[in-house]
Amino acid sequence: MKRNSINIHHVTSFSSSPFWCVFFLVLLCKTSTNALVKQPPNETTPAIIVFGDSIVDAGNNDDIMTTLARCNYPPYGIDFDGGIPTGRFCNGKVATDFIAEKFGIKPSIPAYRNPNLKPEDLLTGVTFASGGAGYVPFTTQLSTYLFIYKPLLFLKGGIALSQQLKLFEEYVEKMKKMVGEERTKLIIKNSLFMVICGSNDITNTYFGLPSVQQQYDVASFTTLMADNARSFAQKLHEYGARRIQVFGAPPVGCVPSQRTLAGGPTRNCVVRFNDATKLYNVKLAANLGSLSRTLGDKTIIYVDIYDSLLDIILDPRQYGFKVVDKGCCGTGLIEVALLCNNFAADVCPNRDEYVFWDSFHPTEKTYRIMATKYFERYV
Repeated sequence: MKRNSINIHHVTSFSSSPFWCVFFLVLLCKTSTNALVKQPPNETTPAIIVFGDSIVDAGNNDDIMTTLARCNYPPYGIDFDGGIPTGRFCNGKVATDFIAEKFGIKPSIPAYRNPNLKPEDLLTGVTFASGGAGYVPFTTQLSTYLFIYKPLLFLKGGIALSQQLKLFEEYVEKMKKMVGEERTKLIIKNSLFMVICGSNDITNTYFGLPSVQQQYDVASFTTLMADNARSFAQKLHEYGARRIQVFGAPPVGCVPSQRTLAGGPTRNCVVRFNDATKLYNVKLAANLGSLSRTLGDKTIIYVDIYDSLLDIILDPRQYGFKVVDKGCCGTGLIEVALLCNNFAADVCPNRDEYVFWDSFHPTEKTYRIMATKYFERYV
């Protein structure tokens, strides 16, 4: 096993800067708002609270000028309400928006750092997720490269998971001032926390940076990821959360940018990326099961999204898709974030035929389908 340490000041390689890290949190609670939906066993869901990366970021990075992981400009949001770019890495809504809508809570989940956030939005849920975040602390700390044929930009990532927790603490204090301490505790206790993260750790940090591979092998690095994910879930439990869903990582080797960078001349899915992801997911599921047994609490659950997305990629026509290996924005080969813009990249007119919006993030239609799969299996 290689050394489990790294000096982030000596990392000198590049990655494609995918911004998938997503840690989902959803809250379930008995209260008297009109937005409640009954959930087994006769519990209600007043809010959805989300942690993670760009998959569920709704604009928390918008004012962070030192990161590439921003998309508060067209054509992002072209299919969102009013065609407004909100900071979502998508042409429209993301999965958590559809989950909130399905629960009957509200049509979309806003970013906690949105300057236009209303006090009542806190009662029905926000996302703390940030593009570029990871379970491994130095994933967010490391400088992020946007790669075409050579490094183009050199900027840092977004808000680390540890800082997302600090924002959550701030959120809790605001809630206490609004509805009192007891009701706030009740909301947290009976709410469902969803966490999605890990893709940036695998693609950007491990496979993107040779210096990391010199100090970790795949086994030790995925263990580090899974252990940190377990610690994050345990911290949520310490905050009083009792319905926690931690999502595994998707098949990152099949996203367009990774096919372009590491899939060879035929741009196949990158097997070693997917193998590492599957290994991490197995360890994550085991860690969460162990944590649940230790705490005597069976409400900490592993949620699989690997198979859900892979099924769409392998059998796209079943879902009405035609293009799986390119994004809708620009050439679809590498455009993501800054390179996907109205000045440099055209947008495909038939977005519902594409699994991916840019070279790393799914389209609104894909998120809708995955949200439906989630409800079929876990709700």
